[in-house]
Amino acid sequence: MALDPVSALFEIGGKVLDRVLPDPVQQAAAKLELMKLQQNGELTQIAGQMEINKVEAASSSIFVSGWRPAIGWICGAGFAVQFVIGPLAEWGSSLAGHPVKFPTMDTGTMMPLLLGMLGLGGLRTAEKLQDKASK
Repeated sequence: MALDPVSALFEIGGKVLDRVLPDPVQQAAAKLELMKLQQNGELTQIAGQMEINKVEAASSSIFVSGWRPAIGWICGAGFAVQFVIGPLAEWGSSLAGHPVKFPTMDTGTMMPLLLGMLGLGGLRTAEKLQDKASK
């Protein structure tokens, strides 16, 4: 494996494409797109962002390493209010004879972020279960 992060990312991307896309035509098209990313510098940006993410996650400051978990908690709280707490409170207030209508949230912007974070969390859990997670 290459020592240069961009080359390493390119190699890993090629191996992933080989496994994910069984059709040689699709593999060739995806590898061509990966080469385009490498040539126009986007692969370098991705590798650089990965390094920044590692440094941020290792920080002892809650303001540096804690912003990602904070976004997760905010999304989770929004999800809970929109789909669990709000409907239950509306139902309970109606039963009590004092109906209250909770405002609806714009879940169109929250859900992609929450689902993306859940997907990454699921991948992290799978790594831990397979003992492949870095300590």
